[in-house]
Amino acid sequence: MALAGPRREHEQQPCAAEGGHRVPLVRIEAEEPAGPGVDEVAARLDPRLAVDDENESGLPDLVLAELVAGSERDEDDASFAVARVEHSRRVSIDVVEVPMLHERGLPEHAPRYTRPVPPAVDTFPLGPYQANCYVVRAERGAAEAAVVDPGADPSQLRLELAGTGARCAGILVTHTDVDHIGAVADLAEATGAEVWAPAGEVEAMRAGVTRGGMRVPPHDPAHVVTGGDSVEVAGLSFEVVDVPGHSSGHVAFHADGALFSGDLLFAGSVGRVDLPGGDWDTLLASVRTLLERYPPDTIVYPGHGPRTTLGAELARNPYLAELRT
Repeated sequence: MALAGPRREHEQQPCAAEGGHRVPLVRIEAEEPAGPGVDEVAARLDPRLAVDDENESGLPDLVLAELVAGSERDEDDASFAVARVEHSRRVSIDVVEVPMLHERGLPEHAPRYTRPVPPAVDTFPLGPYQANCYVVRAERGAAEAAVVDPGADPSQLRLELAGTGARCAGILVTHTDVDHIGAVADLAEATGAEVWAPAGEVEAMRAGVTRGGMRVPPHDPAHVVTGGDSVEVAGLSFEVVDVPGHSSGHVAFHADGALFSGDLLFAGSVGRVDLPGGDWDTLLASVRTLLERYPPDTIVYPGHGPRTTLGAELARNPYLAELRT
């Protein structure tokens, strides 16, 4: 199967992948040309092929790869085609019969496959606890960013933001443990950014005293949030989800397939429940809520350690065994 390669902007036209009998199988119309993800699947047509989605700009490739590799087609009856990709904050693909590829436009009944375009996320483990602070932008090069859980000295973080040319437009707090809010007051004061904090734990932030008597610079956030709220900042819309268990007022933030889980769920582990406000059954119920609410390929950005996905944790996390039954 041959596939047209990337072209300069003024040369871009819908391009077609061709089968052995030169039957067009895939036509792409997108702001982003097809890349290596499609090339690999086009070359192998191996449904077991794993394609790396580390680079957000390759998402149209991944969606095409999933559909091409996952389709059931008779070799003598090419009845599957991907006809269009519309790239914005979401990637939509219309699936039509191959003859439709030779016609202008698409039928109204054509099924559509949609996936969110994940935000650009940079990770900064800060402080002695190496808690993950996240800088989240709608796309690479965006002028504004949301910062999630700045837990320690924000000097490095501010230098990184300055280097990318991005302004801290808002600060999101999942819970008020010392390693997640230690730098909130300083960063908010230095940047003028407003803060969104969980309603169930906001008094700890205002008092500057966290669980265990740990002290941080106090801050009165501009906004308090609870499950069901929406936070609009830096060109992104974050959905707030109540996920108590590690702490009593813990929340998570979800935006376009990216889930910032704080200390609820980690890669291969979960948050501790032995501090005031922690509860094992409540934590499991919160994880179950996320698994039921979001698809398995949702990317989890935890409070500590590497990123993962909800599907990977349900399949392999030893602490979630009872959720698999």
